[in-house]
Amino acid sequence: MNREGSTNVHSNQSSIHDDLARLVQKHMASTWQEPTPPHDREAMKEIIALLKAHKGPLILDSFCGTGMSTAKLASQQPKALVIGIDKSADRLRRHVHTQSRNYHLIRGNCEHIWAQMVSANVVCAQHYLLYPNPWPKKAHLKRRIHGHPSFPLLKQLGGAIEVRSNWKIYVDEFAAASQLLGLDTQVESLSATDPLTLFERKYAANSENLWVCRAALA
Repeated sequence: MNREGSTNVHSNQSSIHDDLARLVQKHMASTWQEPTPPHDREAMKEIIALLKAHKGPLILDSFCGTGMSTAKLASQQPKALVIGIDKSADRLRRHVHTQSRNYHLIRGNCEHIWAQMVSANVVCAQHYLLYPNPWPKKAHLKRRIHGHPSFPLLKQLGGAIEVRSNWKIYVDEFAAASQLLGLDTQVESLSATDPLTLFERKYAANSENLWVCRAALA
């Protein structure tokens, strides 16, 4: 096993990025104002309609991929409205539908939808970010969730945040960045005995370690 805590993650980074704190503080000092594409505005209209029709708590499943995790979360918490968001129409088309009726899959860019939800004063009860880090190179820090200018929106959305990955450095970075936002964090290993995603199913089959960061306001 390599220093990243996974047999399959290859990176030229062996610890939390040296530039993480500076980058997060820079984003905290400004407001992300990238223009919202029309299709993301339409996606937000659909989300607002769902929220008006459902009076229970909201669980957000960002970067949901095929929506396996969205459906599982919905079955675990039947009183909640679970919304999965992913930008890939191909991944969403591969969703295997379940009997749960309290979840919906939305095509859109998560960051733009987060910004619109904050503007609309939408608050999450829980927020899952289960897509493992696709950017392990040191030069790619800004492409990770916690390196993106939209990262401070996660605090404004509220709720208990859960991030999972097979690369511990990524999870440790998310925890450190969340602490800069003023969130309490906890990082621990996690057994994928009941995997939420196809990635976790693969990790379990490969006997890889899985790590989780839980972050929330005190």
